[in-house]
Amino acid sequence: MANDKEHVKPKLGIYELTGCSGEQLIFLHSEERLLDLVNLFDLRVWVMASSGPEIDDVDVALVEGSVSTEQDVERIKEIRKRAKKLVAMGDCACYGCIQAQSASDGKYQERLKQVYGDPSVMEIRKPVEALPVDAVVRVDHYLSGCPIDRRQIFSLVTRLARGFQPESPTLPVCMECRFKDNNCLLYDKKFCLGPITSTGCGAVCPSLNLSCVGCFGLNEDGNLPSQVKKLEENGFKKEDVVRRIRIFGGSKTAKALQKLLEEGVEK
Repeated sequence: MANDKEHVKPKLGIYELTGCSGEQLIFLHSEERLLDLVNLFDLRVWVMASSGPEIDDVDVALVEGSVSTEQDVERIKEIRKRAKKLVAMGDCACYGCIQAQSASDGKYQERLKQVYGDPSVMEIRKPVEALPVDAVVRVDHYLSGCPIDRRQIFSLVTRLARGFQPESPTLPVCMECRFKDNNCLLYDKKFCLGPITSTGCGAVCPSLNLSCVGCFGLNEDGNLPSQVKKLEENGFKKEDVVRRIRIFGGSKTAKALQKLLEEGVEK
């Protein structure tokens, strides 16, 4: 007789903090793979797609969105407490992303007032400067992208469901360009962040002769000073380069980029 424990599916929760719900939409728009997800996991939490508890005890928690309110802080702490493994899903969760592109500039309250008026009226949702999830709790795995790639997320959850360690992207977009025999935009003196951006997109923008803007997050081996220097040599102003890297790099790149502006790129 087979051991019943072999048939117990791990429990899954899909959560959202402050974000656009893009990562959850990737799941919902993967109709042909949704049954695979249900077959792999006991889906306990997914407010966007099902009724049920907002937080539950799970084996795997997939979390999208940045920590941008006091409620987010408490929510992610509770999710972490009740999850065996927590995955930061998407650039907002991994880096803070667009809402954190001006992080650490010391002008958060000024920006908040400019956009929303008197912050004291915000009684329902009390904002904080946007942070990645790992600024508040421990994260076990990261999957960047704005939004994520469906092939990568289903590969990750399949490995977690089977008890295997997920593989993290370690190569830059440049490798995907090489596989597709794309001409290097940098050689043509065009703007491109491919050398410092993680794989996962399939180099879709460079393949259409469009600049890579870094939407799959900073590659762990990415050399920021060298990339800024190269783009300066191609005729782009350092301030403009730094601003564009910050769009998706969020608070994870804020200090390094500020240092480049203050001290200059090392030769």
